[in-house]
Amino acid sequence: MAKIKPSKGAPYARILGVGGYRPTRVVPNEVILETIDSSDEWIRSRSGIETRHWANDAETVAAMSIEASGKAIADAGISAAQIGGVIVSTVSHFKQTPAIATEIADKLGTNKAAAFDISAGCAGFGYGLTLAKGMIVEGSAEYVLVIGVERLSDLTDLEDRATAFLFGDGAGAVVVGPAQEPGIGPTVWGSEGDKSETIKQTVPWTDYRSGEVAKFPAITQEGQAVFRWAVFEMAKVAKEALDAAGITADDLDVFIPHQANERIIDSMVKTLKLPESVTVARDVRTTGNTSAASIPLAMERLLATGEAKSGDTALVIGFGAGLVYAATVVTLP
Repeated sequence: MAKIKPSKGAPYARILGVGGYRPTRVVPNEVILETIDSSDEWIRSRSGIETRHWANDAETVAAMSIEASGKAIADAGISAAQIGGVIVSTVSHFKQTPAIATEIADKLGTNKAAAFDISAGCAGFGYGLTLAKGMIVEGSAEYVLVIGVERLSDLTDLEDRATAFLFGDGAGAVVVGPAQEPGIGPTVWGSEGDKSETIKQTVPWTDYRSGEVAKFPAITQEGQAVFRWAVFEMAKVAKEALDAAGITADDLDVFIPHQANERIIDSMVKTLKLPESVTVARDVRTTGNTSAASIPLAMERLLATGEAKSGDTALVIGFGAGLVYAATVVTLP
């Protein structure tokens, strides 16, 4: 019986570079109030959101991804030709096939990199990061590009008072590459499909195509149920990720949760008993909820503003539709 030759990859992996792209149009709460009965004070108190970015016709999922990826590749100090894998997490690329990752890989100038899309909602960046780490350690790629990108304005019902103010557009990307010591900790991830109805698309595309419904599908959610789940269950997952990495909250420099809602972020900080010295990402205030893009966008902003620095130890956690989640500890690039 023949023996298969073992793979030879790097001993460990880490994030080497990060980049982000926010659409040029900034949308304040006043614009949202044109279609829902609410107030700026209510939106801010419920979510922390003051503004969000909405893409124009030219700022496609691919275009935003390419802009963010170019920055991440430059930040990593490598060339696009060295990228061996492109993973794109998105729920707002409206072609079932081919994967948008293939177009992005080509336009960036990679050398026929493996390319595929994943659909894991707001946990998509964590899922992609875990897959990239596996590819590098296994040896199937030396560098992998992980992109979280959304045009959620295309899936927002502006008359839905519960969600109209939540969503924004943008793209965040990181380059993951080889390392001689751990830079991405064990991932704590999973799903709770019995709660899948709490965040969902309003109707299937087929209902819209057949004319059974006239309104374009949108994202809807049961706000209170999602809030309770995120506050009580995701703090447990975050703690598990710290334990898996062999550190405590006192060892953290930075906390980068999914930017869904500032009240959720505040509750997690309190439950985890994070020291005041820990920098907490609050990109949600000006970027809104960008689903899979929110963690890399928040990471990029913290590094750009100097609130976080290269080498810092950060806890990242994403959670959303599915319901799915993924948490890990990383060393910032």
